[in-house]
Amino acid sequence: MTQPRRYLAISLLSALIAAGLWYWMRPAPATKAPSTSSSYSVALAQAHNGQPGAARVLYQQLARTDLSDIRRASLHAELPNYPSPQALKLADADLLHPSPLVRQAAIQSIAGLVPNAQRTLLLGPLLDDPEQSVRFTAASALLGLSPDEQGLYFAPLQQVIDEYERDLKTRPDDPQAQGQLARLYLHEGQLDEAQAALEKVTALDPENLKAVVAQVELLDKRGQTDRARELLARQLEEHPESAYLQHALGIWLLNHGQTEYALLGLAKAVELEPDNSDYRYKLAIALHDLDQLEAAQRQLEELLQRQPANRKARVLLIRYWKESGQIQNVQVLLAQMEQLNPDDPALQQGL
Repeated sequence: MTQPRRYLAISLLSALIAAGLWYWMRPAPATKAPSTSSSYSVALAQAHNGQPGAARVLYQQLARTDLSDIRRASLHAELPNYPSPQALKLADADLLHPSPLVRQAAIQSIAGLVPNAQRTLLLGPLLDDPEQSVRFTAASALLGLSPDEQGLYFAPLQQVIDEYERDLKTRPDDPQAQGQLARLYLHEGQLDEAQAALEKVTALDPENLKAVVAQVELLDKRGQTDRARELLARQLEEHPESAYLQHALGIWLLNHGQTEYALLGLAKAVELEPDNSDYRYKLAIALHDLDQLEAAQRQLEELLQRQPANRKARVLLIRYWKESGQIQNVQVLLAQMEQLNPDDPALQQGL
């Protein structure tokens, strides 16, 4: 090779090496980070719709420190369907959140994650929260516990209940407040006071069906069963398409040992409001209690079709499949549960 050609070759080789070094050493092009808003929305939808990996992304979002209060509260609304030690840890941490809205949401998460007898130690301190709405939410979550379960928080709970009563009394023209007051009196066994509050609700809002059902409960507590049944029957004649009243009739009949007749009301309520998970769940249990296992299974399957994230329905359906010896169906549901939340206690305990 002649000398000029040799120099040309060396020059070209040097240029190629320099170009290669520049390519490998150049700054990496900036990649657009996923939008935090988008990741929140995706995670919330994934949890709400019961899609695989839902628990993981839900926990990841709740572990963030840059979420708005309303977004954090919305995530907590989904948390009870994904129980685990991590879920409880996240909910417990938010009991100390600066926002009252988030603290209230965390209380409701704890109520959904922890059995009644075990939630007192977690929620009892919130009875002394500086925010009244938080104290009331904590009291509501503890209201159904026995004095033994309330333990050291029995007296603080009574103080908050008294405070709640005083607050409701300051709103005599608010039918919702008077309805809540009547419910509180019913719970405390103060039947005359409950009657007076319900009369106020009826005067303010004659079509208030919740007041009707509360009145039925009051009559039952007074041993006036016939009057309670007549009131329900009269209201159903006036509101035959009320799913709420049909369901109330079914529950009333269940409570009075008339399960077969109760099915009519419970089934009618589901027909009128097919997306109401509570109505369908109660119907499934009533069917099961009447040894109509296959029909109960169908109701729970339909519930899960409409609400795939509904853990309570999934756990009950697994139990019912086991009863009928349909192990393959059990395995399918367990696999789905593991995809949703591999740390679910039901899986760990060998449901």
